[in-house]
Amino acid sequence: MDTAEAAEALNQIGCDILRLCRDELYFSMRFLDVALSSFQYCMDAGVSPFGTDGRTIYFHPRELGGLYRANRILANRGYLHMVLHCIFRHITKPAPPEAERLWSLSCDIAVEHIIDGCDLRPVRFSRSLLRRETYRRLEESGHVLNAERIFRLLSEWGIEEKELGMLESEFYVDDHQYWSSRDEQRPPDPQLEQQWKDIDEKMETDLETFSKEASQREGNFVEELRVENRRKHDYKEFLRKFSVFREELKADPDTFDYGFYTYGLSLYGNLPLIEPQETREVRKVEEFAVVVDTSMSCSGDLIRRFLEETYNVLKEQESFFQKVNIHIIQCDEKIHEDVKMTSEKDLDEYMKNFRIYGEGGTDFRPAFEYVDELIHKGEFVNLKGLIYFTDGYGVYPDKMPQYRTAFVFAEEDYRDTDVPPWAIRLILSEDSYLAY
Repeated sequence: MDTAEAAEALNQIGCDILRLCRDELYFSMRFLDVALSSFQYCMDAGVSPFGTDGRTIYFHPRELGGLYRANRILANRGYLHMVLHCIFRHITKPAPPEAERLWSLSCDIAVEHIIDGCDLRPVRFSRSLLRRETYRRLEESGHVLNAERIFRLLSEWGIEEKELGMLESEFYVDDHQYWSSRDEQRPPDPQLEQQWKDIDEKMETDLETFSKEASQREGNFVEELRVENRRKHDYKEFLRKFSVFREELKADPDTFDYGFYTYGLSLYGNLPLIEPQETREVRKVEEFAVVVDTSMSCSGDLIRRFLEETYNVLKEQESFFQKVNIHIIQCDEKIHEDVKMTSEKDLDEYMKNFRIYGEGGTDFRPAFEYVDELIHKGEFVNLKGLIYFTDGYGVYPDKMPQYRTAFVFAEEDYRDTDVPPWAIRLILSEDSYLAY
């Protein structure tokens, strides 16, 4: 057998092994049918033992064969490991500057944590003491362990080189050299990104509707899909949903007439005629209400961070008119404070002297009743929206209000709650982004 024939034989054996892994996973995880079948297979002697770019699984023939002979469950886990990297788009997310190793480790821990939580025969494998202890420390945060959260937790731990090496060795499964986030010459592919987004949205729907028994066996799989599928939006852009058109006293360069300009030059020699409009029509926020849940379940630090972020947005002149009507209301099970602000000076003064009142139970209804009363009294003329910062545990109104409403949760305090269908549910992340 010549070299080419030998290489082709090795390639065929490797492809057959990967197909066997795919089929065994499929019989236990039918909701993964599309994801498992989304790859081509290609031999590559430069990979250890395999890796993917989202379209192709590259494998080292000798290492893959040895892994399968030693324990086919490890080969199954490796295949599923790469699939999850694609589902959560780890392959396209850029690594934080100067922290590529820690980010890569975080991605591996995130998908291994999910696999280890699956009580399914094709991937069931005993966990080492180091792995169990790492999960225990991470789970103390009490939240879904996606790659971003694990990265933040590991960064807070201040891991030294020796411990980092031990964790990398423990959780290493696949080679990440094919990830577009690793190659500056290969920018992320929007089509590939959309392909995997469509796949995981289909999986989430299937798990929640047709395969509830299966989803119970998948541990945090469904919840992590929800986290990854949240659409992130800049806070300022979100507040524009509450904006109105109004004329503002400010020169409008867009109305500049070059005809008059050149006519003046031709008529008077060196005297152009310039007369831009002194007002312009803009879309900005004029009236809106912010309600802060000051019950005992909402920490003061989270409330302050939310208000500081809101303050930073309100300070931007391009977002709000110079004269506004903004009410910041503190409420737990009753109204404790309502501060009206009409200018930037009022906002500055409020933030300097901010105090939290309340710390009782949680009932959302009094805040809505109070705002409805303000509208009835004429305090609000054209209220476009209300933003309610809360942990979500409380009594919601039965009736939809006449203004837009958004319930905002801090990401680290977020739990999936029964927000009414007429309200927007948002999560404020640590990077000051909102996600639907």
